Amino acid sequence: MDEAAIQKVAVIGFGTVGVGWTALFVANGCDVTVHDPAAGSLADMQAALATSLASLRELGRDQLGTLAVAASPEEAAAAADFVQENAPERLDFKRDLLRRLDGAAPAHAIIATSTSSLLWSDLARDCAQPGRVIVGHPFNPPHIMPLVELFGPDAAVLDRATAFYTQLGMRPVRLRKEMQGHIANRLASALYREAVYLVEQGVASVGEVDAALRDGPGLRWAIMGAHLTYHLGGGKGGIRHYLEHLGPSQERRWQDLGQPVLSPELKEKLVEGVEAVADGRSVEELEAERDAALLALLRARADVTP
Repeated sequence: MDEAAIQKVAVIGFGTVGVGWTALFVANGCDVTVHDPAAGSLADMQAALATSLASLRELGRDQLGTLAVAASPEEAAAAADFVQENAPERLDFKRDLLRRLDGAAPAHAIIATSTSSLLWSDLARDCAQPGRVIVGHPFNPPHIMPLVELFGPDAAVLDRATAFYTQLGMRPVRLRKEMQGHIANRLASALYREAVYLVEQGVASVGEVDAALRDGPGLRWAIMGAHLTYHLGGGKGGIRHYLEHLGPSQERRWQDLGQPVLSPELKEKLVEGVEAVADGRSVEELEAERDAALLALLRARADVTP
C-alpha cells in the first residue's frame, strides 16, 4: 500500500463542521465513513449534505466518493487513511476520543482535530502515537472557506496533511508554535472585541459597525491580509515608510482599544442589534446568502496570488 495516498477518510462528528468536511471529502472523490450518534441514517446524512455538495459543484468539485455510516469512532477509523475529528470543544472528551482513534486507526493514518481553541499538547497527551495527531482547524463553513490551520510535531506528517488538504482545494497555514485559538480565531476575536466595544460605548449601532467592516477593511482583507494591506498604506515607501512615519498613530489606536464586559445589558443590546440587521431572515436564510456570496467572491478572486 502507498502510505502517502489518502483515499479513505473517517469523519467523527457530523455537526455543522462535520457536514462541511464530509461534503468536501466526498466531492473530491474520497470514500468517507462517518460516525456521530445523533446523525441518523445514511439517507439522513445524504440529505444533510445536499446543499453543501451543490455549492461544491459550483467550484468544480464533483468527483463523488462513497459515504458510509459507522456505529462507533473505532469502526469509522479502522480502515481510514485520514481521520477528521469534530467533537465538541471539551478537553477531556476530545482527549479520550483522540486516544481511542489513535488506538483504532491504521499505523499510517493521520488523525486531525478540528479544534478551534484547544492546544495540541493537551489533546494528544494520552495518544500512543502523538506524532500522527495534528490540529487541522478549518474556518466555517469548511467546504467553502479555503483556510485550514495546521499544527503538529512531525514535519513529515504535516507535509502529507498539507498535500492532502491542498488537493482538496484548501489553503493550509502552519503554526510555528501552538497558541490558544491558533491564528484566524485570535484575529477574529480581537476584531470582534472592538466591534462589541464600539456598540457598548455608543459609538455606532450593530448594523453600522458591521457595515463599516464589510464595506471598508473587509473588502481589502478578502484580497490581501493585514500586513500587505498596510504595506500599500505606506505608499511608495511601503511598510517601512508606514511603520516609521505612521506607526505612532497605530500605537495610539492600540492603546485606545477597548475591553468590553458582556453584561446582561450589553448582551441584550447586541441581540437586539443583530435581530434588527437580520430583519426577519432565519439563520438558514442568512447562511444561504453568506455561502452564495462566498462562492461569488472565491470565483472573483481566483486569479489573485495569496
